[in-house]
Amino acid sequence: MECALSLAGLALGYTSPNPAVGAVVVRDGVVVGLGHTQPPGSVHAEVLALRQAGQRAKGATMYVTLEPCCHHGRTPPCTQAVIDAGISEVHMALIDPNPLVSGKGLKTLKAAGIKTFVGQYEERAREINEGYIKYITTDIPFVIAKFAISLDGKIATKTGDSKWISSEESLKFVHYLRHIVDAVMVGANTVVADDPQLSARGCSGRGGKTKLQPLRVIVDGRGRTPISAKVFKEPGKTLVAVAKPLNAKAAEHFKKTGAEIVELPAENGIIDLKELLTVLGKREVTSVLVEGGSALFGSLFDSGLIDKVLAFVSPTIIGGSEAKSAVGGNGVRKVADALRLKRVKMMEFGDDVLISGYVNGNE
Repeated sequence: MECALSLAGLALGYTSPNPAVGAVVVRDGVVVGLGHTQPPGSVHAEVLALRQAGQRAKGATMYVTLEPCCHHGRTPPCTQAVIDAGISEVHMALIDPNPLVSGKGLKTLKAAGIKTFVGQYEERAREINEGYIKYITTDIPFVIAKFAISLDGKIATKTGDSKWISSEESLKFVHYLRHIVDAVMVGANTVVADDPQLSARGCSGRGGKTKLQPLRVIVDGRGRTPISAKVFKEPGKTLVAVAKPLNAKAAEHFKKTGAEIVELPAENGIIDLKELLTVLGKREVTSVLVEGGSALFGSLFDSGLIDKVLAFVSPTIIGGSEAKSAVGGNGVRKVADALRLKRVKMMEFGDDVLISGYVNGNE
């Protein structure tokens, strides 16, 4: 199963809105077939592994990170392929929460006389497909808040300078994160202050390929993002979410960039972020990496729309009462009411420490 999980990890960034799945076929203690999910419309992990195994699949055991599908989508059901191949046992890490599957694949395999086992490395399998799981059960994307702070909790100096709080190793990992999500989101303040590119660069060849770049989403209630911003010049697509109604002059302003404009309900120039996530969900965006800034993070946290936090902590002291912290908004009045992350993990990137965890009720 560990091998299957590794294969699933290789598929991340290429399979959305489908889950990233890994499958391994073993016969007499020897691996005879390996596979992971191919891009939408292509074969699933189980079928790829079975093709590689060929006749050796008969009487073999399959390890798969997600319950095999049992319905006709873009491809035929994987359960039938498993049955036809003569597999004798199937070990699945996780039941597929998709209402079209959700235990039905398991029942189909059992009815065919195949021994089934569920739950091995379930937490790791769930983490790999956390975006898919949130999307398929709620129709809105999984939202990750990613920010870099100094040891004293600052995201920039009092002058607004923030380059670079993170180490080079941390910055490289951020490109991997952009590689595996469907969209990267920032507020207009971040674009004006930092002029980020928001593209995935490197990452096994994904960087630079237009159709594989994450969708760049700019939350700009007042329509003030400069058309000279780098986000409009990168490969891929950019969406600017603005307050409704957008005046004709601003509309013409953005038309020059080639970006898509989405007008959303807003109050005092602050966009309805839940509605924005609903719009993204309808476009089959399963995961969003939010990279700033403080006001956007504050609105998302205040609205209970963040699912996961990735905080890079640098061993530097910035100081200054005017220097911004990562999360603005209203916040809470008492520490007892503060959001506390669950399933917390820590990793080192150069001198930085990455603290990750899930917001209560959202994991």
